[in-house]
Amino acid sequence: MTRAEPPAGSLPRGVGVVTGSLDPDLDQSDLFDGMEGFVHAALDHLPDRYRGGEGDDPNGFRRRNLDGSVALFEAAKLAGIRRVVFLSSRAAYGTQAPGRVLDEDVVAHPDTVYGQVKHAAERALDMLTDDRFVGVSLRVTGVYGPPVPGAPHKWSGLIEDYLAGTAVAPRVATEVHGRDVAAAVRLMLETGATDPAHRLFNVSDLVLDRRELLAIVRDATGCPHPLPEPADATVLNVMATQRLASLGWRPGGRDLLEETVIALPEVRDPMRP
Repeated sequence: MTRAEPPAGSLPRGVGVVTGSLDPDLDQSDLFDGMEGFVHAALDHLPDRYRGGEGDDPNGFRRRNLDGSVALFEAAKLAGIRRVVFLSSRAAYGTQAPGRVLDEDVVAHPDTVYGQVKHAAERALDMLTDDRFVGVSLRVTGVYGPPVPGAPHKWSGLIEDYLAGTAVAPRVATEVHGRDVAAAVRLMLETGATDPAHRLFNVSDLVLDRRELLAIVRDATGCPHPLPEPADATVLNVMATQRLASLGWRPGGRDLLEETVIALPEVRDPMRP
């Protein structure tokens, strides 16, 4: 279900597409006919912006992304969907004490419109849950990996700057590969329990410093430019993932990071125009 036709080749063969909307006033219950589960990964936002994606229209952003999401949850429930998985965000935690580990029991203090909308949608989905309908929210950290082979990705500009000799500012963040997010989603859809013990899970893998990321690029390309200085990781809020791991989730870690970075087009062919 998508608001616009996806690019050619971006979906596996045999996957059908229907047009959906985040307009809360539309009745879209017929879109769920014959479906067993619903994964909600949509967000209506300014291009390339999640936090701050509301621009100068926070009310419209809330209406589409909160009211519109709740309307889809309700339509799915009325249509007899048994399991809904909502892709939320670590932004739902908001600002926490420097260095505090974020487990799912930490009290959320969302301090951006984006984080507030995600948190409110989590709560709305949880309130709809009963013995016939289960909603699960995944608080996902920064996702890496090309969305479509060869397409621009979140590190395109960063890697191109480094290869061009442009100074790169230090930064450290938590990351997870899109493949591992998909594995978490599938796990939530396929878990045997009618009502799982938990309905909120963190999805995160690596604490990644830009220096470490670009060191992989340097080693793969022979680039002579200096790496950025290490960032201060002691103030970072790392996300605990023991709850998800207890269900068998195993992210790809450093091996998957290196495999992904080395295969990026700007690393594989740094001299391309």
